[in-house]
Amino acid sequence: MLFLWMAIFAAVVAAADQIVKFLVVANIPLHGSAPLIPGIIKLTYTQNTGAAWSMMEGMRWLFVAIFVVLTLLLLWEYFKKPMPFTKFERWCIAAVYGGGLGNVIDRVFLGYVVDMFQTEFISFPVFNVADIFISCGCILLLVHIVFFNKEFWKDGAK
Repeated sequence: MLFLWMAIFAAVVAAADQIVKFLVVANIPLHGSAPLIPGIIKLTYTQNTGAAWSMMEGMRWLFVAIFVVLTLLLLWEYFKKPMPFTKFERWCIAAVYGGGLGNVIDRVFLGYVVDMFQTEFISFPVFNVADIFISCGCILLLVHIVFFNKEFWKDGAK
């Protein structure tokens, strides 16, 4: 049952990402901007053909292939060889997966990822809703595994 709820959560994350992207593309011209929270963050419509910080530009199908392999590994881990992840950690994994799904949908259907959040108080790459879930999910997952999941580090659990 937990798997079903995590799958629904990942789908909601991907859907939220796609809705925000649709609204940005429909209302802001490419490279155009609109204030969101003045002085803090604005919406700037960009197209990213790479990964984070536009690394590895033009590697669209490599990213799609990595996502497919990740999907297969997650299914294998969950159903065949479960690791000692806590429920919280599994929700973090679902957040990362949902964000990845949102970005892979763009890669498959558009050939690039739509980004829109641009910080004004610090120089940082433009990012999207999916990136927020990927980043926060990864950070929370790693912190929780390192500091709170003693079972994960027992012999035989690696």
